[in-house]
Amino acid sequence: MAVVAPSGFSMKIAQIAPLYESVPPQLYGGTERVVSYLTETLVELGHEVTLYASGDSVTKASLRPGCPTALRLDSHSVDPIADHINLVERAFQEASEFDVIHSHIDYLAFPLLRRMETPHVTTLHGLLDIPNLHGLYREFREEPVISISDDQRLPLSWVNWQATVHHGLPADLYAFQKTPGKYLSFLGRISPEKGLDHALEIAVRSGLPLKIAAKVDKADRDYFETRIKPLLGRCDAEFVGEIGEHEKSAFLGEALALLFPIDWREPFGLVMIEAMACGTPVIAFRRGSVPEIVEHGTTGFVVNNVDEAVSAVQEVHRLSRLDSRRAFENRFTSARMADQYIAVYEQLIQARPVARKADGVAL
Repeated sequence: MAVVAPSGFSMKIAQIAPLYESVPPQLYGGTERVVSYLTETLVELGHEVTLYASGDSVTKASLRPGCPTALRLDSHSVDPIADHINLVERAFQEASEFDVIHSHIDYLAFPLLRRMETPHVTTLHGLLDIPNLHGLYREFREEPVISISDDQRLPLSWVNWQATVHHGLPADLYAFQKTPGKYLSFLGRISPEKGLDHALEIAVRSGLPLKIAAKVDKADRDYFETRIKPLLGRCDAEFVGEIGEHEKSAFLGEALALLFPIDWREPFGLVMIEAMACGTPVIAFRRGSVPEIVEHGTTGFVVNNVDEAVSAVQEVHRLSRLDSRRAFENRFTSARMADQYIAVYEQLIQARPVARKADGVAL
């Protein structure tokens, strides 16, 4: 069923996506997936949307490519920043075409955005607990920004926050699975902060197999070979590698629970709401956005360590998978996400200074 624009009028909206993955990504890629869900929902709502993204992106919006193909899979891409600078410059030159511009490439566009008359906003998708970001954000502290969780904004609580907008997925993207399987799942990246080593320990101590769908970046290849690979041979674990969107419904939905034992301040954690959409409970460490996403005792368990996670696995059968699905429908759909972003766009447009003629008459 089509959704209806709550404001009752159509806007011309530009979305600026990172170029590392296509929109949507072929495999792994959280930010690009969110940009895709938002863009397509805005189009469905009747807005005129232009998407600045890689040329292999697929969208119902008007696509203006910043490079021919996604940079992560392009063997000829040596300096990805160069492509992003060109992308931002093009958006700057074409800014007058739009009512509002929404950037998803963090601070890269700030120098041109601050010189732009068109209302604009940037969603910050990454970790902000990095010391040398402070000077940059103090310089650009007037730039309007949006957080993807309340916890994400704490290290830079003083910048020009407009709202917190949790990510959302299309309501029909994943099928609800009423009956759980007999394995635990891990989905994401294999890197120290994602806690796969913890997930393997939890699975072993729980006496359950662990299925792992994850990508290994070049930067994490040594960690995978030296830390993770030896553990895989000592337990009942199946490593399936990266999986696409169409494979996630079965992978997550047929799991007893999703393990999310992170060792960092996760800004959001899209996989948690993917699991909830399938009805699968989440067992997650109390880090970053986790307490905002997981309703302890309803959609999963928020735990502090491996011992508590093992205990949670023994209790997960008591949770209602239908409650997890309902929580997703109430809190984490792309329609809800789009509504919140539209409210921010309208505020920015209304707050735009009115240009005046020399005689004081408004243009």
